[in-house]
Amino acid sequence: MNENNYQSETLAVRAGTVRSQFGEHSEALFLTSSFVFESAAQAAARFIGEEPGNIYARFTNPTVTMFEERLAAMEGAEQCVATASGMAAILSCVMGVLKAGDHIVASRSLFGATVNLFNNIIRKFGVETTYVSATDASEWQAAVRPNTRLFFLETPSNPLTEISDIAAISAVAKGCGALLAVDNCFCTPVLQRPLELGADIVIHSATKYLDGQGRVLGGAVLGSRKNLEGVYSFLRTAGPTMSAFNAWIFLKGMETLKIRMDAHSASALELARWLEAQPAVARVFYPGLPSHPQHELAMRQQKSGGGIVAFEVRGGKDAAWRVIDATQMLSITANLGDTRTTICHSASTTHARISPEARAAAGITDGLIRIAVGLEAVVDIQNDLARGL
Repeated sequence: MNENNYQSETLAVRAGTVRSQFGEHSEALFLTSSFVFESAAQAAARFIGEEPGNIYARFTNPTVTMFEERLAAMEGAEQCVATASGMAAILSCVMGVLKAGDHIVASRSLFGATVNLFNNIIRKFGVETTYVSATDASEWQAAVRPNTRLFFLETPSNPLTEISDIAAISAVAKGCGALLAVDNCFCTPVLQRPLELGADIVIHSATKYLDGQGRVLGGAVLGSRKNLEGVYSFLRTAGPTMSAFNAWIFLKGMETLKIRMDAHSASALELARWLEAQPAVARVFYPGLPSHPQHELAMRQQKSGGGIVAFEVRGGKDAAWRVIDATQMLSITANLGDTRTTICHSASTTHARISPEARAAAGITDGLIRIAVGLEAVVDIQNDLARGL
């Protein structure tokens, strides 16, 4: 199919599908570690890249390829490299495009595990990171060094839903010869397409909305073939590989992605408005609210506000924990993007392993609660939160 002729929701259902000789309608699940060749000559041609085809499931599998091609079509990317998890995608990106002595400029508003990856693992290989404001492009410019090779941000950010101006930061990156990588986990290509806004690489934790039901782990790195050459080479050698079964689950999940993202966003906006009216709530963070500092930018850059709402309760950690513990329906878990609404205390879960100083710099207070709005009736979510509020 000519992917340029179809809308995102059609691509989510049809793109990348390849049928075997059996003519199956639903995508096939190929559970095999290796593939048989017709001859020694064919095996040799496959291994050196002279002939396309499957070799070994660490880096070639038909089900995984279908997932990669579908997501690439939705993001408008030339290539997608699927990985075992979202963090494996970030690791593969960094290891694929950087070398010892290179420098990263990153938003200080990043997922805690990403910060730990940059500070405690990548740093050991001679790559340093400077953290700057997610929303002030001038700080990105000021942080540039002669050896800066990668800009890294997530927008909306986790958990405060800060919105970075992708086009403005892309201009800074291009001015210094760096690549811009954007974590698009919160929006998915249904709500935001970073490559069209100037990003060079897009990162996904497929574990979240691409699955949509909290079943399996996976990640993806997308971009041009040139930018992803090193990423694919790293995956082929090191093997942070997406399993065929997980890819098959993602293919099924993506079929309903547009419907789910629309529903998540509509319910999140309704919940955010309700939270703003609660006396126990000091502040609500949601890009769809006019009160959000980057509301106008979000409405230009995204199709809607997404499904994540963060809010700060009066009374700090004790008050936040009381709200969480009083819920009877919501799932107390740090995962997100599920049909079931989840609730967590970011300072003691997703960002617990970074320093108190780093949390404070990112605006993550002890009273902050993050809600990933699911597909339940909004009134039931409100009633469950009202028990603690």
